Amino acid sequence: MSLATLIPLQRLCVLAQVSRAGFYRGRHAPLAEDADIDLRDEIQRTALEWPCYGWRWVRAELRRRGGTVNHKRVRRIMREDNLRCLRGRKFVVTTDSNHNQPVYPNLAGEWVLTGINQLWVADITYIRLEVEFVYLAVVLDAYSRRVIGWELNRTLEDDLSLATLRMALRSRTPAPGLMHHSDRGIQYASGDYTDLLKENKIRISMSRKGNPYDNATCESFMKTLKNEEVYRQEYRDLPEARASLEQFIGKVCNQKRLHSALGYLPPVEFEQALSQATGAEALA
Repeated sequence: MSLATLIPLQRLCVLAQVSRAGFYRGRHAPLAEDADIDLRDEIQRTALEWPCYGWRWVRAELRRRGGTVNHKRVRRIMREDNLRCLRGRKFVVTTDSNHNQPVYPNLAGEWVLTGINQLWVADITYIRLEVEFVYLAVVLDAYSRRVIGWELNRTLEDDLSLATLRMALRSRTPAPGLMHHSDRGIQYASGDYTDLLKENKIRISMSRKGNPYDNATCESFMKTLKNEEVYRQEYRDLPEARASLEQFIGKVCNQKRLHSALGYLPPVEFEQALSQATGAEALA
């Protein structure tokens, strides 16, 4: 760099309030390295993979990978890099409770769960394709947040919810006394659906009228699925949507995505830890 200037160097040093020696030392000083460069890279990679993660989830994911990091550093870096979690869209009602089928009271509201296969929750949402809408039905274990049944179809007929429930029954063999909770939609109040529940000695619970928060666990899952999968894709047709959702539900939601309610563990890992703890107690 040339030092040629219209103002003498000594005068520049006086104006900048630095000594002449300090000026020359600064010219040859090595560039300071970002002490957080490795951590910043990990946080950016995590935020790219999980755009809906806030700082708590990012910190938990870093710890799962073997890192030890203070939550204040994670929050600061995410703020500096403008790594904000994606926000959801407006809730759209898909429940049709205007029917003549019997409805059941909300029995799950005050129930304190202690294990899996005590309460299953079910819900339905719509998914937009290029030229049509399709509908996704799911059944979750409310304790582990694991998706144990799901089905995708073009209509809201009984076959959609029945196929989902049958998948859940095949994946689990619950003991009598299990409770099934849903909204008051016709798909869940139909005779075929409630008969299948009763055949398997499953108690029936439904949300109060006009109160979607009674099924908050399933509503939360649907919100996550929409924000992290559906809104980030452009499905051409039903087979493509089915393949993508199968991957997301089976590999991501159940096996990888962290849940704050589970101590920042994925559902499958949470159930495995629960099984190991139960086995250890039985041997004690």
